[in-house]
Amino acid sequence: MSLTSNQQAQLLQLARQSITQGLSTGQPVAPPATTDPDLLRPGASFVTLTKDGQLRGCIGTLEARQPLQADVCENAFNAAFRDFRFPPLQADELPQVQVEVSVLSAPEDLDCESEAELLQALVPGEDGLIIAEGQHRATFLPQVWEQLPQPAQFVQQLKAKAGLPQNYWSPRLRVQRYRVQKFI
Repeated sequence: MSLTSNQQAQLLQLARQSITQGLSTGQPVAPPATTDPDLLRPGASFVTLTKDGQLRGCIGTLEARQPLQADVCENAFNAAFRDFRFPPLQADELPQVQVEVSVLSAPEDLDCESEAELLQALVPGEDGLIIAEGQHRATFLPQVWEQLPQPAQFVQQLKAKAGLPQNYWSPRLRVQRYRVQKFI
């Protein structure tokens, strides 16, 4: 799905409204009634908050389970107040926080026999990646390539994030890739 600049602006506004309402009520904003079918279609999104160029919160969903606009509202609220890596956002921080919304494509399985094959299949800067095995699961958005530009480093750090050894490989390891449309 490719969103128009107007739809992107609506989603960014909803994300900010959800954070603002969260500061005063402790609840995300309820998405308004809309007739825009793209915003009502199930969608998966991540909302990333940065302050002074540093990560301040990032929460999202990998699978489309609810209308896109509802997903963005919920993820914005959760990024601001429920990302366990950070204290809840405070009102005085809001003017300095940049909000980025990433709308995800449906994940596609990558059938790789080895890590070397996976590294060959990746498109740096474009692919988001999900790895999962048992209770271990993690994802990196394509934006993470900016900090980890080498495919081997990208995959190793993703495995570490999932709680797996960096040199781990197993035929049971499930690998999926996705793309995003991101906007600020």
